Amino acid sequence: MKVLIAGSTGLVGSAVVESMQKTNHELLTPKHSELDLLDRDAVRKYLRAQNPDLVIHCAGIVGGIMINRKEQVRFMLENLDMGKNLIHESFLAGVKRFINLGSSCMYPRNSEKPLAEDMILTGELEPTNEGYAIAKIACERLCEFISRENPAFQYKTIIPNNLYGKNDKFKTENAHMLPAVIHKIHVAKMNGQSSIEIWGTGQVRREFFYSGDFGDLISYCVENFDRLPSVMNAGTGIDFTIDQYYQAVAKVVGYEGQFTHDTSKPEGMTRKLLDVSKLKEFGWTAKTDLETGIRKTYEFYLEHEI
Repeated sequence: MKVLIAGSTGLVGSAVVESMQKTNHELLTPKHSELDLLDRDAVRKYLRAQNPDLVIHCAGIVGGIMINRKEQVRFMLENLDMGKNLIHESFLAGVKRFINLGSSCMYPRNSEKPLAEDMILTGELEPTNEGYAIAKIACERLCEFISRENPAFQYKTIIPNNLYGKNDKFKTENAHMLPAVIHKIHVAKMNGQSSIEIWGTGQVRREFFYSGDFGDLISYCVENFDRLPSVMNAGTGIDFTIDQYYQAVAKVVGYEGQFTHDTSKPEGMTRKLLDVSKLKEFGWTAKTDLETGIRKTYEFYLEHEI
């Protein structure tokens, strides 16, 4: 097949490209300068000219808790515009297969049990990333509506939990928690800091998923597209506290200082663990454990960010 991977240079897209390059499919991997997803006319022209058999939507404006809170308008509108432009123009161009990437922030906040696919739109969203979440929910529903009204078009959504790995953002306010912690602890070690501050209590729980594994999952989804559920979570099914992530990174980096907590700072949802029952039924499980994933990510950081 001819496969378009939108957002091919980011954390997620580059992992998908790396895995898909092992297949026999022809890959279209336009950079932003070649295809601006916010320009609907440009998207229309590109799709009509290239005529892909399958589109994988990996593009997005993403970031950590502070940038999400500060720029809700941008995160909502740009993610919504990119998604609807690519999804609807793919439909109008006759692309029959589409893989849309959602986000675990689409789920209701503070659920004590693992988040299952049927829980979308059943409760209040986490306020710190509500704009981004609304955009992602709208794109998932658009895919669902297209497939429901036009059965020949199979537009499906995969919902990963927090991803990390090579080509991540480590130093900016757009960085997610785990890569930001890698940078923070490395700098503390280099500067001889005796302690590091953690936002919040350190006891909220998160699930992190190595991007290399996610890339392999997408390749598996492409090869088994007909069996792929219309909406499916993607994660490890295991979560840890923020304190445990700091400790795991410190072990890999070799930092031996102490950790303190600033409970006046936001820490988001109490827990965000995905129910991966559908993923297991689909026949796929994550292979990279946390320490190995952190080590690979730190090696990339040392090679490319220092």
